[in-house]
Amino acid sequence: MPNTKGPDQIFQRALAEQEILLPKCDDCGAFHFFPRVLCPHCHGTAISWQRASGKGRVHTTTVVRRKLERGGDYNVCMVELEEGVRMMSRVEGIAPGDVVIDMAVTAFVGEAEDAPIVLFRPAKV
Repeated sequence: MPNTKGPDQIFQRALAEQEILLPKCDDCGAFHFFPRVLCPHCHGTAISWQRASGKGRVHTTTVVRRKLERGGDYNVCMVELEEGVRMMSRVEGIAPGDVVIDMAVTAFVGEAEDAPIVLFRPAKV
């Protein structure tokens, strides 16, 4: 990874250290995702990074069907985090068809194609 301080690199570097950081506008106080240099809410440029709570709820979900020899079915979902941002990801640890809208989930840093990514698992109730 290049040694730059762009928003994507800051986010990816944090994931590599097993930490999920979210950009937050210092001008209006709103979190946003995906990482960018301007706040999408107020267009402010004062952006800081804060650790995500990791708590969220499934907003949308679907099952991608694949042959077993290609890895089998998997879930794709949109999760709304407690901070108000939404992330596209997967819920791991349960059958893809068992993921439902409004399910409480917890974020963790996993891996896909040799790179760290944000994944979710069902929250412990």
